[in-house]
Amino acid sequence: MYAIIRTGGKQYRVNEGSILKIEKIAGEKGDKVTFSEVLLVSDDDGTIKVGDPVVANAAVTAEILEQGRNKKIIVFKYKRRKNYRRKQGHRQPFTKIKIDQIVVG
Repeated sequence: MYAIIRTGGKQYRVNEGSILKIEKIAGEKGDKVTFSEVLLVSDDDGTIKVGDPVVANAAVTAEILEQGRNKKIIVFKYKRRKNYRRKQGHRQPFTKIKIDQIVVG
């Protein structure tokens, strides 16, 4: 059984027990979170329910494993022959979650 959820402006395919990094959400380590924006649900026998835009009465529950920040990326702006250079670093915050269960109906 798998589902497609939307969080943080992105869509993720999740299975029960899967671990993934998503955009930062509020909560502490060990907290339970529920994602109600379920776009698609597929059962073990291959039955697919597609939402319009979301599947009615479907939810995905997860547990927060970690709150952290990704590796640093360098943002470098440059214009040739104009003596214009700007260097800036950025670390995007993330939340690591473990999917507990997918509930339909």
